Amino acid sequence: MSQPITLEDIYRLFEASQQELLASRAEYDRRAAEAAQREAKAEEQMAELRRTVASLTTRWGRFVEELVEPAVLRLFQARGIDVKELYPRARVRRQGIAMEIDILAVDDTELVAVECKSRLSKDDVDEFLEKLARFKEAFPHYREFRAYGAVAGIEINEGVDRYAFRRGLFVIRPSGDSVAIANAADFRPQAW
Repeated sequence: MSQPITLEDIYRLFEASQQELLASRAEYDRRAAEAAQREAKAEEQMAELRRTVASLTTRWGRFVEELVEPAVLRLFQARGIDVKELYPRARVRRQGIAMEIDILAVDDTELVAVECKSRLSKDDVDEFLEKLARFKEAFPHYREFRAYGAVAGIEINEGVDRYAFRRGLFVIRPSGDSVAIANAADFRPQAW
């Protein structure tokens, strides 16, 4: 026969299970802390990667602007838009409106706003069209000007050039050592 279980036996069993529970809880807490440290380190690495990519994107964007800018006056004058002045990175901030135009070419009555991208996508074209729709609100001193839009890209995603043409935009792309307008000679741009 077995011996009867005493109250002391129950206390010892309870203490042993409490010790096991505390030990497993301590192990769980240690592993959770290690996981939290790994996650924090991974988030830190992702933040650094995002900063690096943003820096590279900014540098590529500046490169495209610097490639396009010297040709803008010549390109649009050849298309009958007699722009004479260039304003690289034209910015405005007023009453809740903030806008930057990569290159703004202006004469007395007409202007061309140029958006430059290292790789031009349909989303870039759509975002620029939205910007053009708000342009005269952001830059009211050009309210009476005939405004045209142009997008420039070193690489242009498949079909995006045709999409931009249909939306009334000029498309500027690399050509030899410089850039050229890709639109047909009889292209009629949208005026904003």
